[in-house]
Amino acid sequence: MTKADKEGQRKTPILRFKGFTDDWEQRKLQNQVQFFSGLTYSPNDVKDVGTFVIRSSNIKDNTLVSADNVYVNPNIANSEPVKKDDVIMVVRNGSKGLIGKHALVTQKIDNTVIGAFMTGIRSSTPYFLDVLLDTINFKKEIYKNLGATINQITVGNLRKMTFKVPNESEKFKIGNLFKKLNYLLALYERKLKLLSRVKKYFLDNLFAKKEYPNLRFKGFTDAWKQRKLSSILIERKDLSTESKEFPLSSFIQEKGVVPKSQRYDRSFLVKDSSKKYKVTKFGDFIYSSNNLDTGSIGLNSYGNAVISPVYSVFSSKNLNVLETNFVNLLFQQNFYKNKMLRFRQGVMYGQLKIKEDDFLKIRVNVPSQTEIKNITNLFSKIESYATLLENKKKQLVQIKSILLNTMFI
Repeated sequence: MTKADKEGQRKTPILRFKGFTDDWEQRKLQNQVQFFSGLTYSPNDVKDVGTFVIRSSNIKDNTLVSADNVYVNPNIANSEPVKKDDVIMVVRNGSKGLIGKHALVTQKIDNTVIGAFMTGIRSSTPYFLDVLLDTINFKKEIYKNLGATINQITVGNLRKMTFKVPNESEKFKIGNLFKKLNYLLALYERKLKLLSRVKKYFLDNLFAKKEYPNLRFKGFTDAWKQRKLSSILIERKDLSTESKEFPLSSFIQEKGVVPKSQRYDRSFLVKDSSKKYKVTKFGDFIYSSNNLDTGSIGLNSYGNAVISPVYSVFSSKNLNVLETNFVNLLFQQNFYKNKMLRFRQGVMYGQLKIKEDDFLKIRVNVPSQTEIKNITNLFSKIESYATLLENKKKQLVQIKSILLNTMFI
């Protein structure tokens, strides 16, 4: 059990490294770190002197992504230069949710200062500080000290914030653990971005816009044949009420058909149990005319379901899900997606429509069944690996969340 004082407040966290038993102490932030201010400048101060500036927009998901080269006059560029292991924090922004957003500088950067509405924080245990600023207690302190009329937290209020903290040795251990977790999260994120680029490369080169694609599997030399989609797909017009066999589902960008979560399932509000929806089955190709340009297009990889009637649903005319998979890959490319958009009718967003008959008139270039199988199998492997990486990333995020709640007071 963890220690508690007379008022019932914990004096040690739930989870600790072996060998640490001392009580954590309540201390003000100003007694643990050093602060330095951001740089305020006007257009007249900008000269060709090569000083980089970190601004709020350079921090994404608690990661420093870049610095803007704005060439500040050295006469006013007297802000403290940013060093490796500094934590940069947003203290003022038009969006309340961005106040307290922060990033640890993980590599050496030269000739760089922080812009206005930012503050820098320097600590002997920077990785512990970085994760302390991720805790619920810090977020509560930010909310409690936000300005009444403008979205800002003053450095004065930051200094006065109090947190229970361990000794330097335990700080180092905790910080090092989260450093490794963040490294793994960043690694999975880099792998996912690289995999996305690999997928885009194959989408751009494995599909023929005329008779021959730029890239092919070994042994395939025949020209691709132009065919109407009506020779491959047929519209699924079936309607049905919600049932155990056909549960009411959602169609989500980049995920396809998924069961409705309790959070978004409002079917209990529908008193008419006889209401009918579009039927869809495994392997169907689906699109939404309204949201096509934002990516509302894909496959049903879930199974039997009913979805909103606003969606257009197509099955394989030849009962071959490889063909619907191939069509789905085709229309992930702008070249073919633009062919669809030419058929969109209507004058108001939300009422735009690509009629199913018009969609089936679109001509596409198609290879042999064997080449289709090779292409779809390749993308299936890419998607499977991406799913594996996403799941590992989600597990790490869950682990980090649990540790944040159990290793801090």
